[in-house]
Amino acid sequence: MELTNLWPGYLALVVFALAYALVIAEEYTHLRKSKPVILAAGIIWGLVGYQYAQAGLLAEAEEAVHRFLLEFAELFLFLLSAMTYVNTLSERNVFAALRSWLVRRAFTYRTLFWITGILSFFLSPFLDNLTTALVMCAVVMAVGQGDAKFIGIGCINIVVAANAGGAFSPFGDITTLMVWQRGLIEFQTFLALFVPALANFLIPAAIMSMAVPKKLADSSGDNVAMKRGAKRIMLLFACTVGTAVSFHNFLYLPAFMGMMTGLAYLKFFGYYLRRTHVATPSDRPGYGDAGDVTAFDSFREVARVEWDTLLFFFGVIMCVGGLSFIGYLDHLSAYFYGELGTTTANVLVGLMSAVVDNIPVMVAVLEMNPAMDTQQWLLVTLTAGVGGSLLSIGSAAGVALMGQARGQYTFFQHLRWTPVIALGYAASIWIHMAINSQYQAAVAGG
Repeated sequence: MELTNLWPGYLALVVFALAYALVIAEEYTHLRKSKPVILAAGIIWGLVGYQYAQAGLLAEAEEAVHRFLLEFAELFLFLLSAMTYVNTLSERNVFAALRSWLVRRAFTYRTLFWITGILSFFLSPFLDNLTTALVMCAVVMAVGQGDAKFIGIGCINIVVAANAGGAFSPFGDITTLMVWQRGLIEFQTFLALFVPALANFLIPAAIMSMAVPKKLADSSGDNVAMKRGAKRIMLLFACTVGTAVSFHNFLYLPAFMGMMTGLAYLKFFGYYLRRTHVATPSDRPGYGDAGDVTAFDSFREVARVEWDTLLFFFGVIMCVGGLSFIGYLDHLSAYFYGELGTTTANVLVGLMSAVVDNIPVMVAVLEMNPAMDTQQWLLVTLTAGVGGSLLSIGSAAGVALMGQARGQYTFFQHLRWTPVIALGYAASIWIHMAINSQYQAAVAGG
């Protein structure tokens, strides 16, 4: 049924717009972002179901809901495993030890600016851009000691670097993960975006670094040691990633199946840590090489998963799926990819990501499923990933850091450097179109 010109269609658009306005205003309202989109999803599909029931079509809407639910379930199980590993690495003091090591070195502000940026770029493909940004922001705040100028520009650099690093790996961003799970780009093909992503980070960083003083940063701080089993858990995480890639590329099974298998690796190792746990009177809470005050519990790390984020993905996928089922995305796709042209449309996707957030934008593109070759799928993956860096509200990393460094990293502080970031955005697109032309012949997605 064509509902785009009927009142349920119009009302669904209004509901989605209001819900996403609340998501954007989360920093000011303190209303968790999952709540409005889950409610909006229910209302949108309720409107669809009412209209179809009135027309006597009793199964079509239900079948569509099941299709979008399956898409979310695959993403949910994949992220559940990845987030549990990240939480475990945090509990084993891996990130705290890295932060401690950096803080205690007598680096200058400018050197730390480059170190945190480079680490963000290279850690993001494995840990995801949000986790990486939070860890590196903690380093900048620890050494900045209230220097709002350094903390602000350091956070901008981290956001740009983390988003750029996440663009050339399926594990670096939700958008790249969705593209990979759809089978539109092979795992190894994402590496073609390395050089464009590197340019997206380096060009703004080189210009911004000139505004960072060379004075020595504060090098005081405690020496934090990793807990027992931390290195082995890092190895298990690498094995889990390898299992997911192997399941997807060689066994033609969904990647989430490999990630859940990898979660079992962690569960069995967690069992070993509990059985061999030795608490000593000299242990301090949270530290210790030989033993820890509290035994490791893998289920505790599952419980600490960011459920607001996972439920937000459910709401977004179901909302955009509902609008697609109504017919709006067909019209949008015809205009964007028909009248404007594929390259222009994909560049605009990145600009839209800076305002709306890249996740719903990429979900919409995937639902449109325009006929594009691999070069263009790589382009939209790149632009959706790095376009969010243009504004602080354009990516999860930027929004999270505004909360973590409240008052020291702000929307308007980021906005002052937007022209420089846009220069890196334009350069990354140009470089991609120049060096990845060999993918033009390979059509993906159909």
